[in-house]
Formats: sequence, structure tokens, C-alpha cells
Amino acid sequence: MRVLKKYIGISLIFFSAGTSLVAQELENTATTITYKDFLGRMITNNLAYSAERFNLDIAEAEVQAAKAFPDPELSFGWADNQQKRMQMGYAFEAELSWDLELGGKRKARKNLANDQKVLAELSLQEFFHTLRAESTIVYLEGLQNKMLYDIQKDSYLSMMQVAESDSIRYKLGQISKVDAIQSKLEARSMFNDLQDAADEWKNSLEEIRTIISVVHNDTLYTPTGSFGKFDRLFTLQDLIIEAQNNRADFLVARQNRVVAGRQVSLAKAERVIDLGLNLGVENNSFVKNAVAPTPGNTVVKAGISVPLKFSNRKEAGLKTALFEEKQADLEYALIELELEKEIKQAYRNYLTKQKQIKQFEKGMLQDAKTVYEGIKYSYQRGASSLLEVLDAQRTYNETQQAYAETLFAYASALVELEKAVGIWDIDF
Repeated sequence: MRVLKKYIGISLIFFSAGTSLVAQELENTATTITYKDFLGRMITNNLAYSAERFNLDIAEAEVQAAKAFPDPELSFGWADNQQKRMQMGYAFEAELSWDLELGGKRKARKNLANDQKVLAELSLQEFFHTLRAESTIVYLEGLQNKMLYDIQKDSYLSMMQVAESDSIRYKLGQISKVDAIQSKLEARSMFNDLQDAADEWKNSLEEIRTIISVVHNDTLYTPTGSFGKFDRLFTLQDLIIEAQNNRADFLVARQNRVVAGRQVSLAKAERVIDLGLNLGVENNSFVKNAVAPTPGNTVVKAGISVPLKFSNRKEAGLKTALFEEKQADLEYALIELELEKEIKQAYRNYLTKQKQIKQFEKGMLQDAKTVYEGIKYSYQRGASSLLEVLDAQRTYNETQQAYAETLFAYASALVELEKAVGIWDIDF
């Protein structure tokens, strides 16, 4: 009997120390960070965003390249007209040639490059909007997992109190050995759940570090903020109009149509025949041949070359550009259709989560807590069974966890809605 009592007491001390170690590990390795600082670090440090920004530099380089004229070509030649045997002398030649582009090819290239640069800017904007929304949800997951960890920790500590009380009551002979062991086993089971919650919390901190860090072993950051700043009043029709003006992928699709049109113009210009201009100088030295001696002379020549573009009979390049233009038109029309649907779905989901939050805050949490504390108090006075305590506690835990998950879902719904519309006023 004394051995059993000693075993129960040691177990309770061990698990009580365990929960402090779980919390202490995370608190010692993590630094708090606000949402504003998180976004600032994301913009500065996120490797994917940094890589994507190079597309702007590439587009700018393409604009500069499109402004260039065709390079001229300078050639030199030398000939030995059987100088030693026939004494015909030497000949030297130099020629400058240049392609004269016709059909507005250079203008078409410049227009295409400029519009592709605008497209790159819009694509970067779309990438940033998507990255910001996804990163915000990761940040919110960190807040949610911390709440779930705290809920599980409170449940564990509450069960520890019951187990400690049962240990004392068992020593006093007020309850049976089975009840004392049962409460201790429940505490041990909750400790395992607490460890799982701690792992989920730490994993979310790892995700946050990946988003805002440039090195693998950077500091862990614990997000701070409140789920109480996500209430908004929207009008559905206003959201749809706003999306047509601001939504990033909609603007990208619109610009894709412009770029496709520029590609068609360039393909048509490329079919126009270019002219080759050349200017040359040829110098022949004095011919000493006895049969036909000739003084040295210099010849200046100029010419025009006209390519025979039999390839114009094959319209592959132009057909490709025309098909891509039609494809861009269809993609734009598709996004127009999808836009309204996505906004309606996101808006409906946001309103639903808003109603669910109000249900929790109207008394569900407090009622579950009142029932649990009442049954727990009744059990300590011997008027209720341990199973009733465990059922009430599970109900209370599930209610708290459901509330935390709904808070996260509500905040995420706002993020998705504003992402779908192309607006952003989230700050918590």
C-alpha cells in the first residue's frame, strides 16, 4: 500500500515537471515577433520573392535589347594575282554591310518588350499578393497552435490537480485505488496530447522561420497578435467591382492579351523583306606583266541585296502568335467568370465563420466551463463519479479547441476574401 502511494506521488511530480520542460524549451528558443515585423522580414528575406524580383531586371534588359539596331558588318580581303609568276600584282578589299529592317520590326520589338515588362511587374505583384496571403495564414496557424497548446496545457494541469487530490483522498481512504490510478492514467494520457500540441506549435514556428529567414539555422519566432481584429463589413457587389480593378491575376490576364497582340504584330513585321546595304573599296596594285601592264587602281562599289523569303509561304510563326492571342482571350474570359464565383464563395465562407464565432461567444464557452467546474467540485465532494468529470472535461476541451479552430478559420476566411478581391487591410 505504501509503495503504491509513493508510486502515485512520484508519477505526479514527474509529469508536473514534464509540462514545464515542454513550455520552457519553446520559450527559450523562440523570439516574439509582431505581424508587421513579420511582413517586413518576408519582403526583405524571403528567398522565393527575391528570386522572383529578378524577372523585373530581366524584363528591363529585354527592353534595352529591343531598342538596338542591327549591327553593321565590316569585312576585309586580300588576293595574290600570281605576283611572282605572272607579275599580276596584289589586290586589297574592304566592305561594310548593314541590314535595313523594314516593316516596323524594331518598333514592334520595343512595344512587345515594354508590354512584357509591364506583365513582369504585374506578375511580381500577383506573386507578392499570393505570398503575403499564404504567409499570413502560416502566421495565423502559429497563433492557433499556441492557443491549442495552452488549452491542452490547462487541461493537463487541471487533470493533474484532480490526480493529486485523488492521491490524497486515497491515502485518507475516501476513494478506491482504482479511482486514484484512473485519474493518474488520464493525466498521463493528457501529457502525451500536450507533447503532440507542443510539436504542432513548434512545427508552425519552423514554417514561420522558413518564410522570413535567409539561413537555415536562424532564430525561431513566436507570432503575437489577436484574433479579435478580423471583423469587416462588406458589400458583395462592391467587392466584385473592386476585384475587376485590383485583383492581380485578373490584371495579369488582361496584360497577357496585350502582350499576345504585340506578338502578332511582331510576327507580321517579321514577314516583311529586309534590305541588305553594302559599301566596299577594292585596291589593285600595279600589274608588271609584259603582255598587259596595268597601272594600280581603286574601285569603290555599293550594292543592295534582297533576300528571297520563300519561308513566308510557311506561316507557322504568325499562326502560332494568332493562336496564342486567342488563347489569351479565352483565359481572360475564364478569369472573368471565375472571379465572381470565387468572391461569392469566399464572402459566403467569411459570413458563415463570423456567425459561428458569435455562437461561441454567446455562451458556449462559458457554459462548458461552468459544467466542468461544477462536476469537478461535485466529484471532490464525493457527489459525482470520475467518469462524469472526464466527460465534462472532454466536452470543455473540445469546445475550447473548436473555438480556437474557428477563430483561425474566421481570420483565414478574411485573408482569402481580400486576396480574391485584391485588397488588403489586415493588421493584427
